[in-house]
Amino acid sequence: MSYFLISAAHKSSGKTTLSIGLTAAFKARGLRVQTFKKGPDYIDPLWLTAASGRGCRNLDFFTMRRDEILRTFGQAMQAADLAVIEGNKGLYDGLDLDGSNSNAALASLLQAPVILVIDARGMTRGIAPLILGYQSFDSSISIAGVVLNKVGGSRHEEKLRRVIEHYTDVAVVGAVHFDADLVIDERHLGLMPSNESELAQQKIERLGRAVSAQVDLDAIAGIAATAQLPSVQPPVPVTEVTRGDEVTIGYPRDRAFGFYYPGDLEKLQREGARLVPFDSLNDATLPRVDGLFIGGGFPESSMRELERNHSLRADIRQFIEAGGPVYAECGGLMYLSRSLSWRGEVSSMVGAIQADAVMHERPQGRGYVQLRETGNSPWRPLPEPESVIAAHEFHYSALQGLPAATVFAYDVLRGTGIDGRRDGIVYKNMLASYTHLRDVGGNQWTRRFVDHVRRCRKGEG
Repeated sequence: MSYFLISAAHKSSGKTTLSIGLTAAFKARGLRVQTFKKGPDYIDPLWLTAASGRGCRNLDFFTMRRDEILRTFGQAMQAADLAVIEGNKGLYDGLDLDGSNSNAALASLLQAPVILVIDARGMTRGIAPLILGYQSFDSSISIAGVVLNKVGGSRHEEKLRRVIEHYTDVAVVGAVHFDADLVIDERHLGLMPSNESELAQQKIERLGRAVSAQVDLDAIAGIAATAQLPSVQPPVPVTEVTRGDEVTIGYPRDRAFGFYYPGDLEKLQREGARLVPFDSLNDATLPRVDGLFIGGGFPESSMRELERNHSLRADIRQFIEAGGPVYAECGGLMYLSRSLSWRGEVSSMVGAIQADAVMHERPQGRGYVQLRETGNSPWRPLPEPESVIAAHEFHYSALQGLPAATVFAYDVLRGTGIDGRRDGIVYKNMLASYTHLRDVGGNQWTRRFVDHVRRCRKGEG
């Protein structure tokens, strides 16, 4: 297996655009490129998926066991020639003092060589102690190459290369000059999602060409070939679902809603769900389904179009009132609320949740979450009732006007949720939360949700 981890000295160094460009450049050479993203994230993986044509996989120490990370990585690599693993934040940044969940820890676990991206703006001789410090901080990490990013021009590049060659033994495998045309627009949650940009593929192709011209792809391929994946335990065999137990689950996949983990969608299918995508902006009616999964996204950016689609909103409201099973996360919760307010404008939403979603200038909930179930969830209980669910949240909205009698599925042990103490609004057979779940570790939510949909179809919900 050939693979490398691309990280940076600090956040916003341009590692995502370089990861996208490298993925596109290697794919243009005819390689099957598998991408991975460290940590919880939807937006960067959307771009990496679009660049590779293969679903990007998230590797996250907070929600996954180490053996699960190894197994997920090994399985995804079976049909790939090369993997690009994009880190988050800086190489050594993380939750804990010991760096046990950092990019460096992931590189160590996977025995992946590291390509360090350095934002070179305003730097010359000072780049040497930075590189030397990153090398000496953890001798178990192999920083096999450096890519200089946002370089000011050919003279700047030449100075940087001479300094690095003189003071360090790290190879400069690329120098990408600053070009405003290569920058991906950002918004409040990070990069503009690729599913919202009609020009996304053109941007990916431009990044691929720029990287091909300014990065030594052969050198990086040689570095990737030195990776040696530790032995991986085989996955647990999947139990086949009989045709009579299959259920149909609809989910919106469009500009407003696009935050779905590929692994979770696959697990829903393995549990017996036939997934039916629909367009919340343009489809006038809800498809015939047994259940709904409404993921996150940016409904605020399309709220006028969502409001104009009266008939679909009415169908979803009627489905919920009739006891149809629904699971919604973050943007999905906002869509199911009474209204959505942003930048002084208000749009009507589905109205199944008797509260109003209001966007704020600053995040209202951000980072990792730990939940404990209250016993009020419409889903069957967890095998161990006291289990703590590890998940994540990132939302700029908050609910206002929620009735005091609202029923909640979770107590929030870490994080914000809906009110700092609780999350997971329960109404009939609907569960809607700000928390994003992943079907990893001991949290097999896809099995529980499909079982819930199946029971509701049989009239047992």
